[in-house]
Amino acid sequence: MHLLPNPLPWFVVGPLIGLVVVVLYAVANRPLGTSVAYHQVVLLLRSRATEVWRAWYWIGLVGGCLLAVFLQQGGIHLRLGYSFVSGWLPAPVAVVIMLASGIAMGYGARWAGGCTTGHGLCGSSARSWGGIVATGTFFLTAIVITNVFHVVTGGRM
Repeated sequence: MHLLPNPLPWFVVGPLIGLVVVVLYAVANRPLGTSVAYHQVVLLLRSRATEVWRAWYWIGLVGGCLLAVFLQQGGIHLRLGYSFVSGWLPAPVAVVIMLASGIAMGYGARWAGGCTTGHGLCGSSARSWGGIVATGTFFLTAIVITNVFHVVTGGRM
């Protein structure tokens, strides 16, 4: 039984995410932020959460992803999203690079006051100059790094 196409079409998901951002601003006058929500989960585990609803948002986000895995077309397919990396790097090196990259991204999200999605969706929609500059920086960095990888790998990536 497949209830959800894999992946959901952009024209369904995009407006739904935008609607969530608008509703959260209308109801709570707060931005939607996953990195902040994850931080609230950590604080909740330490009994120091200040915005418990954010922790429940993160828990619901993870739970919704798991539910989507079970409902996806073709059944459950567990796979690594970055398996292409192992094609040109040994697996232990790829794991170390991805772990270090994840730590750097988490540190950067906390340092920047939010993650890329939070700044892009909420910061830009609230006309925050910090959010707009951060989003522009994320895009510019992604373009530069992609071109560097393209040159270094001879077009294989």
